[in-house]
Amino acid sequence: MRRKILIEKTSDKVWTFFLEEDEIVEIHCSSLNEEEKGNCSVGDIYIGKVKNIVQNIGAAFVEIGGGINCYYDMKDAQKSVFTMKTGKKPLCIGDELVVQVSKEAVKSKAPTVTGNISFSGRYAVLTHGNTRIGVSSKLPAGTKNEYKKKLKALQNDEFGIIVRTNAKDAPFESVLSEIHALIREYRSVKEKAPSRVCFSCLKSAPPAYISDLKNVYMEGMEEIIIEDGELYTRIQSYFESEIPEKANLLRKYENPSYPLGKLYGTQTVTEKALREKVWCKNGGYLVIQPTEALTVIDVNSGKNTGRAKDEAGILKINLEAAREAAKQIRLRNLSGIILVDFINMGSRENVDALLREFRALLGRDPIQTTLVDITPLNLVEVTRKKVRKPLQEIV
Repeated sequence: MRRKILIEKTSDKVWTFFLEEDEIVEIHCSSLNEEEKGNCSVGDIYIGKVKNIVQNIGAAFVEIGGGINCYYDMKDAQKSVFTMKTGKKPLCIGDELVVQVSKEAVKSKAPTVTGNISFSGRYAVLTHGNTRIGVSSKLPAGTKNEYKKKLKALQNDEFGIIVRTNAKDAPFESVLSEIHALIREYRSVKEKAPSRVCFSCLKSAPPAYISDLKNVYMEGMEEIIIEDGELYTRIQSYFESEIPEKANLLRKYENPSYPLGKLYGTQTVTEKALREKVWCKNGGYLVIQPTEALTVIDVNSGKNTGRAKDEAGILKINLEAAREAAKQIRLRNLSGIILVDFINMGSRENVDALLREFRALLGRDPIQTTLVDITPLNLVEVTRKKVRKPLQEIV
């Protein structure tokens, strides 16, 4: 698959657009001055202090500085790294411990932190608290088994290793070298934590637009086009130090009379991704309505009234709606619980065909997305891992 990345700067925001076969499939937006606003970023590692414990939900609230209180799952306390302990219980008010931001604040919900800190590279992730040697499920079975066999010597009771999809075509020596670098970084953080004061930031995550490039799957990547000169310099510096073999993909866009956004229609795509109604190619349409608890996607036959009168026609409308729904979920970065109300069909065979197709389409999403089931009311249940705020909240 041909891939491309566009990076634009507007006012105080950086926009990153991922393209597959020349179609925009993901939109990322981040602020250039998050640190100045006192916000924490996913991946930041702090020494936090337990401010409150809510036993009935098995959670605590941990302050990481600046009055920012974060949700913390108490199960993490078993393997957390404490810098100061105030009592004998696994977790006590006043305890100071090393935590990592795992989810941004979403609407009224506080940021989430975990005691199971991790260190991510391009090819692998080191995980404290999870000691298994794992390999991405998207890699071929033979490759997975080979990695598990070669990395068995690294198995230990302190941390684990997960090999990422990006390692598919990388030399094993490069992957192993990165893993050893992650181990050194992990041990450095653990060693310096006891001597740091509470609320210290032990590790700052790179800017979001750098993380996007670090995490993106590079297979089929043709070019990374950057419009802003300052951003180009920063990204070039990152590539030269971290992934020099891919630095040739960078291209600075220099045509002030015809901006990059106009060339690729990025503003139009973004505006459409914020609308409630989305038209499908066959005349049907989706209505996408995010709520506090979940997102609802309603499928309508729209202009396609002829086909909606027979079972085969309904299936065609639903299959096209499934393709568009999967695309919009990824484009808008919808997460949590998603309910899709397809047009009802009487044939179980057709329902199964729709679910198979929808499940396959959702499986292409880089973020873990699962089709759970279809309810007695014919609502299709989907869950998507929460990593970042949805596009609608960021914009």
